[in-house]
Amino acid sequence: QVPLVESGGGLVQAGGSLRLSCAASGRTFSSYAMGWFRQAPGKEREFVSGISWSGSTSTYYTDSVKGRFTISRDNAKNTVYLQMNSLKPEDTAVYYCAASKFDVRVRVDYWGQGTQVTVSS
Repeated sequence: QVPLVESGGGLVQAGGSLRLSCAASGRTFSSYAMGWFRQAPGKEREFVSGISWSGSTSTYYTDSVKGRFTISRDNAKNTVYLQMNSLKPEDTAVYYCAASKFDVRVRVDYWGQGTQVTVSS
């Protein structure tokens, strides 16, 4: 198991920034691909961003956040980050950290509990 704990959510004005963190337990963190999903009220959970297990070459984003969000990971700290800039009201959602032995866009093996991000206009 890879318990995941998100932090860093909150309330921010449009145009502002937030950095989400996801801390993982266990010695196998570096072998997992990691990612972020979000779920807005009344909508399905959607993929936001992902990063490969090494983090060195493979990062990917949904189109709506490209150029504004940056995913990164620090395997020494068992932590993955999502830097969110130029936030928009439509980014308001609960953000979930995800771990996969393969690719989070295909299969998620573990989920975090979620952290609320609210962007006011």
